[in-house]
Amino acid sequence: MNQPVEAHRRASLRRFRPSRLLLGAMGLLLATGATVVVTSSAQAATTLGASAAERGRFFGTAVAAGKLGDGSYTTILNREFNQVTPENEMKIDATEPQRGQFSYGNADRIVQHARSRGMQVRGHTLAWHSQQPGWMQSLSGSTLRQAMLNHVTQVATHFRGQVTWWDVVNEAFADGSGGGRRDSNLQRTGNDWIEAAFRAADAADPDAQLCYNDYNTDNWTAAKTQGVYRMVQDFKSRGVPIDCVGFQAHFTGGSNYPSNFRTTLSSFAALGVDVHITELDIRNAPADAYRNVTNDCLAVPRCTGITVWGIRDSDSWRSGESPLLFNSGGTKKAAYDAVLAALNSGAPNPTTPPPTTSPTPTTPPPTTPPPTTPPPGGSCTAQTSPGTVWGDRYNTAVTVNGANTWTVVVSVNAPQRITTTWSGSASLNSNGTVLTMRSNGSGNTFGFTTMTNGNSGARPQITSCTAG
Repeated sequence: MNQPVEAHRRASLRRFRPSRLLLGAMGLLLATGATVVVTSSAQAATTLGASAAERGRFFGTAVAAGKLGDGSYTTILNREFNQVTPENEMKIDATEPQRGQFSYGNADRIVQHARSRGMQVRGHTLAWHSQQPGWMQSLSGSTLRQAMLNHVTQVATHFRGQVTWWDVVNEAFADGSGGGRRDSNLQRTGNDWIEAAFRAADAADPDAQLCYNDYNTDNWTAAKTQGVYRMVQDFKSRGVPIDCVGFQAHFTGGSNYPSNFRTTLSSFAALGVDVHITELDIRNAPADAYRNVTNDCLAVPRCTGITVWGIRDSDSWRSGESPLLFNSGGTKKAAYDAVLAALNSGAPNPTTPPPTTSPTPTTPPPTTPPPTTPPPGGSCTAQTSPGTVWGDRYNTAVTVNGANTWTVVVSVNAPQRITTTWSGSASLNSNGTVLTMRSNGSGNTFGFTTMTNGNSGARPQITSCTAG
């Protein structure tokens, strides 16, 4: 049943084509209020997502569809984060409540909200022993296996092209000292069920990054951590399509932040997978612990992003422990300041898989498009300034003159694609080649990241600047 290694090598290269080199690294963000770094003397970013994006990473949050009508909630979401994970809306009981009858309404709402604002989406989760609907719980053996694979295929196909990462399998390893698999109805269909789920997801959404996600795998010496490590090592050696590992990082009294967390991240990354911190929350939100976790990720080039599990304390599944970066009133905590300062102090992340060596930053092309001529009835001009350049992507800043309220349209030539945006209200066309940016009170300079996709010579062109 195993796909030949050479065939998978070709498939992996396909998956890591520059068109997918967003990974966790390039969150498609509207991070309002941030200042793009275009020179070494530029000001520090002022939001989590903008700062992470400048370092080739994402900073995201779990989102509940039912809270998208909460103005305070969405204000923080839209301002601070460049990645979202549906909290419950993509789980099995939500997407297939009756066998063969799929329901995507709330998940689609979250995906639409995120993508319309330039945020990336993490699909969570395709196969899990928990939150199974009653019909699935009643199945076993080959019938359950087929139902699970059909669920993976149908859901991944529905969101194909809209999701950057899939948590294909969630929490399949047991707690305790053994380091083995959890005894679940899915495990009882055969020890290869995780591999089968990954292969089904790969067939359904071949451009997505495929992840394994679990909790209590933060401590490098823990048996559970070692069990997951051995599975990933085995999958990579046999060509099973796995691209990333998620560490939930629910740090509590029973699972405190471990001093060897950085070792855990770097050890998994050495296997050739990206590592993500996927569900971060820390009891009482100590600033030092949040700072340490952020610095651990920044120290590992293949740690391409951090997601906190909720926005305000009142949104948390652990609300009584006040574990998040914003209190229930939406006010930033000291932990928020610690995370932002750590992000702003981090160096840009130049590593984009599959290369294992960091590409050397290059000098931006010397030519800069001239300021545009204001269209009839308008009174603004816009001019680009080149920013940081990596081997596969580059930043650009745009400064608007002559108006405080404006709309600027920027285009790139395919196969280039605009991804991350900040300091404005952004919308992108379907293939990412045309960005429409509107002022939102963040000032008259905005920025964006462009993936070169093999075409590094052309620069973005401003096609219009309209005042008002």
